[in-house]
Amino acid sequence: MRYSLFNLIGQTMRGHRGWPRAWRDPDPKAGYDVVIVGAGGHGLATAYYLAKEHGITNVAVLEKGYLGGGNVGRNTTIVRSNYELPGNEPFYEHSLKLWEGLSQDINYNVMFSQRGVLNLAHSDGQVDAFARRGNGMRLHGADAVLLTREEVRERVPALDLDNARFPVRGGLLQPRAGTARHDAVAWGLARAADSLGVDIIQNCEVTGIARENGRVTGVETTRGHIKAGKVGLAVAGHTTKLAEMAGLRLPVESHLLQAFVTEAIKPMVDQVVTFAAGHFYISQSDHGGLVFGSSLDGYNSYAARGNMPAVEHTIEAAMSLMPSVGRLRLLRHWGGVMDMSMDGSPIISKTPVEGLYLNGGWCYGGFKATPGSGWCFAHTIARDEPHALNAPLSLERFESGHLLDEESTGPFPNTH
Repeated sequence: MRYSLFNLIGQTMRGHRGWPRAWRDPDPKAGYDVVIVGAGGHGLATAYYLAKEHGITNVAVLEKGYLGGGNVGRNTTIVRSNYELPGNEPFYEHSLKLWEGLSQDINYNVMFSQRGVLNLAHSDGQVDAFARRGNGMRLHGADAVLLTREEVRERVPALDLDNARFPVRGGLLQPRAGTARHDAVAWGLARAADSLGVDIIQNCEVTGIARENGRVTGVETTRGHIKAGKVGLAVAGHTTKLAEMAGLRLPVESHLLQAFVTEAIKPMVDQVVTFAAGHFYISQSDHGGLVFGSSLDGYNSYAARGNMPAVEHTIEAAMSLMPSVGRLRLLRHWGGVMDMSMDGSPIISKTPVEGLYLNGGWCYGGFKATPGSGWCFAHTIARDEPHALNAPLSLERFESGHLLDEESTGPFPNTH
């Protein structure tokens, strides 16, 4: 059933008893043309665009737990395309354009709010760097506005612009950026993919990848063997574990990243603000809670929980930026397992194993790339070649040396 005002009125008259399930809960079939491992945002978006753009509907998306239980539901919901390097900016800008029409496209409100993302500059050198990044963004068709110190003060009065250690000198604003509701993104993409014939199979953990004569032939799961013509991996922090099942060693590490939300308060921050003197970002949810995060926990882990030193570090950054948040109670915090690549940029690529495709290494950029990632990954799987947008994001770049080090911090995954 298509969601519309007329259907809503009709269901209201019938006591809302006629709504169908948003998506089916099928048993796995013996085989599929394509199997996507991971029913997070990227996996679901890939399945949706495979069906919509390429007419490939004999697709299964396998999820080891429940839909939306991974990183797609464990992030700070920020959407932006404020990158500098030519290999990154066109891809993320394409993704942002898909975000702008996603609710209409999938007939589900993902609550995309283009409230703007503001990166603060705390030195003259950072102002120059942001000016250069903004120019690079505009050259690729994105929007960017360099703000003075007083313009920043006018936009976000709660900031401590005169912090003795981290004074604010200005900022770079992307007005079209913002936030989206992560749960709605997962549910909407699942419903849209299911409506096109895709099977979304929950509680189906992949335990092995079957190969014959160097080619992938299927996957072993906790619900039996499933044949597959092609297999795509979109499993975020568990990318290396799944790749090892196919004999691949990847330039990726798994790290833990925590996120936080406070009690609800009246409107205080009407955009996303990032603290460039220390890796920190904050916004306010529709419920009124302040949502924020900081840097990685600093050690490799597959555990979706955090440690207290990282909590302390994040709160210190929050207090340096907005001292008034110290009066709030922390409602909850959680952790997500991040797949950090060696150069800090993602991988959407074919692999040396025939029939196996990789979507991983997202570092901090996973949620914002959801529609663009799925669109490009679907193209790569369907055509057996990358699209021009994800060609620079290939796995081969680590062999050829064409790296995309946006932060210029070198081959250290925890620093990007």
